[in-house]
Amino acid sequence: MARSRVLTVWLPVFVWAAVIFTFSSIPSLSSGLGAWDTVLRKGAHVTEYAILGALLYRALGREPLALAAGIAYAATDELHQHFVRGRHASPVDVAIDGVGLAFGMLVWLRLRER
Repeated sequence: MARSRVLTVWLPVFVWAAVIFTFSSIPSLSSGLGAWDTVLRKGAHVTEYAILGALLYRALGREPLALAAGIAYAATDELHQHFVRGRHASPVDVAIDGVGLAFGMLVWLRLRER
């Protein structure tokens, strides 16, 4: 793989994965807004994984592979959160992340078609 492809295609994937990992390392992301806190946190899950989905699809070029890689990362991210004080692992969050991945891949596909 050419060095320029690694930098232009894969570096954004790894940087964004590191951003997600960093957010997952924060012990508590509670905003104190009650029910809105849950809505905001789940919306953040969808958004951050939509970006990852678009980046993975761009890098891999194949929908099933990009989705599988994204879901695998989401599962390992939840496992990581299990070990962070004040956080917990949730299979529901992996499913929400999967929705975000699919949405991001769809957006990337539509943008690429233009």
